[in-house]
Amino acid sequence: MDVVTMGESMAVFTPASVGFMRQEVTFTRRIGGAESNVAVGLARLGHRVGWISKVGDDEFGKAILAFLQGEGVDVSRVKTDPKAPTGIYFKEKRRPGDTRVYYYRQGSAASRLTPNDLDEEYIAKAKYLHITGITPALSRDCYETIVAAMARRHGVNIVFDPNVRLKLWPKVEKAREVLLQLAARADIILPGAAEAAFLLGDQSVEEWGKQLLTAGASLVVIKLGASGAHYFTNTYHEYVPGFPVGQMVDPVGAGDGFAAGLLSGLLDGLHLTEAVQRANAVGALATMVEGDAEGMPERDEVERLMGQQGEDVTR
Repeated sequence: MDVVTMGESMAVFTPASVGFMRQEVTFTRRIGGAESNVAVGLARLGHRVGWISKVGDDEFGKAILAFLQGEGVDVSRVKTDPKAPTGIYFKEKRRPGDTRVYYYRQGSAASRLTPNDLDEEYIAKAKYLHITGITPALSRDCYETIVAAMARRHGVNIVFDPNVRLKLWPKVEKAREVLLQLAARADIILPGAAEAAFLLGDQSVEEWGKQLLTAGASLVVIKLGASGAHYFTNTYHEYVPGFPVGQMVDPVGAGDGFAAGLLSGLLDGLHLTEAVQRANAVGALATMVEGDAEGMPERDEVERLMGQQGEDVTR
């Protein structure tokens, strides 16, 4: 196994038209969740990836499992909880460039994850364990599960994406405290610029990178949106420009695409600069398609965007 990730996936409902959701009567249903988005992204790039979670014994839970299995993600460690539902959320596109999300996930099956749901031997076989700051916000049990997974690393590199979702936390200060605590246990940290500012205060990108390295990480990559990313190690740092997006269709999932692209590059043994370039490319392509995971590209699309292949002759 190349990567194991863990967290909640949900049924995602999106209005058929732009505007106030209160006026919409027609919705499309897709699958979404930061960790499973990363899993799909990695699978489409040709890597072996497993996802640990719980789903409800309902049609949405079955849809999630069928979708991820169809994408080549190993769901053998996912459990079905007959006493709790699969979570859902709504994605409102109020105006172009203004996307809002509304969660209905309290008491969901995934929020009932416990340390007993971890298969340590399964995780130990992976090269990377991907964790986000969303899961520990779901419940006390989920927090303890994430802490246990990070503590029982068995030599696995831990990748932590803060993925700040303040709607899920009871208090802002609690969110900051827990996310910084988890970041200190990670080998690789992937905050966006706004997330770094939330965690560390209003400073320069260079200061954010230095502080997170001091906390214990060996690699910090700060995402700068369409502008690209800046990565830091204990000996070197570099800014890597992004790729222009002709038309952004759906911004949700861009950061997950970035994580998938970066891990793909690391798994392929690329130089860090090239790995971050791949991350930028995957993140950019993910925004060009409607849906959370639907826009995750395959390897040939990434290579075309990065200019590693010649003119497109498939037209």
